[in-house]
Amino acid sequence: MNVKRSTYYYQQTSAKQNAAAKAAREAELIQAICDIRDYDPIYGKKFGYRPITARLHELGYRVNHKHVLNILRMYNWLSTYNAKGLRKYNSYKGTVGTVARNLLRRRFQTDRPYQKLAVDVSEFRYGGMSKAERVYLEPVMDLFSGEILAYNISDSPTVTFAVKPLQEALDSLPELPYRTTVHTDQGFQYQNRRWVKVLKQHRVFQSMSRKGACLDNAMMESFFSIMKREVMDDHFNTKVELIRAMKHWIYFYNNYRMKGRLKGKSPVEYRKLALQNASYQQVI
Repeated sequence: MNVKRSTYYYQQTSAKQNAAAKAAREAELIQAICDIRDYDPIYGKKFGYRPITARLHELGYRVNHKHVLNILRMYNWLSTYNAKGLRKYNSYKGTVGTVARNLLRRRFQTDRPYQKLAVDVSEFRYGGMSKAERVYLEPVMDLFSGEILAYNISDSPTVTFAVKPLQEALDSLPELPYRTTVHTDQGFQYQNRRWVKVLKQHRVFQSMSRKGACLDNAMMESFFSIMKREVMDDHFNTKVELIRAMKHWIYFYNNYRMKGRLKGKSPVEYRKLALQNASYQQVI
């Protein structure tokens, strides 16, 4: 095959230039990922590939999530937390009070804030990771944005422990043109008359998962999975250290942790933007 000398050298030069340009773009992409991971001194380093990809798209990078995942693997930037061997907390103790119908029926999506709230309890361990060295967390999540409206951390998952963040979350809601639904599992705290009383006082619908159907509250399961992967990647020797880290992470999650389904926004940013757009539409 005969190729002109000029054509040969042109193709060689062009290939080198393309390779250099590709390497420069890759280096720029890796630097952008580093900058995103430096967003928070602790938990930014534990961002998964989905929020990083969402943030890159927001910054104008056209990159596939699989490519971002490969980069994170290459530099060993993925979380190494493994929850295997840890027994999951279960608050179900049979029918001890009111068991509500499953109104949500896994329809987690909503186009308006505060319409659907989800609540659940999970345990976090410290020290020697024994049963005596654990605390319980109950967050109240707005399914519109994933924002944690209120939460409580305690040594014991009592009814008082469970009702406190519910009361705080419902008291903080603005006046709405629609009624709110609060969804939980069938844990003993959520069947208790004190829990039901608070819901009735605020004219809130009560919804419960079916017995043994953890996917009926999948959004809370996903939240706890993310939190444990990013918080429990470190070991905490004392309860004080663990609780401090949990509070820090929840604040970080609400205000700074980017989510792909929220178009690269944090839960608080997404909620504020939605309310601003709603106000603007009412004006026009």
